[in-house]
Amino acid sequence: QVQVVESGGGLVQAGESLTLSCAASGTIFRINSMGWYRQPPGKQRELVAGLTSGGNANYADSVKGRFTISRDNGKNTIYLQMNSLKPEDTAVYYCNIKAGRLEYWGQGTQVTVSS
Repeated sequence: QVQVVESGGGLVQAGESLTLSCAASGTIFRINSMGWYRQPPGKQRELVAGLTSGGNANYADSVKGRFTISRDNGKNTIYLQMNSLKPEDTAVYYCNIKAGRLEYWGQGTQVTVSS
């Protein structure tokens, strides 16, 4: 059984940094991509950053230059380094794994940025 677990969220002040981690356990075949989504209060879930199996990264315009996604291939773990955080980054952050026709989600981790 596949489990996806995020960690690293918390409450920070504007301008500070946080690093989120996502660890996937269990057998996952043919991972196509791993990424981070977020859902701000009262809004829809949106893509923050994605990383293909080939190492190509893409970012939402709102986080370009501030967030960096990376992966530890040996552990099926991804990270999201978030710098220069803004109040508008406040959201529940979810880890997502796409593997063939399957898709896995974590339970989410709360990030709150105070002004």
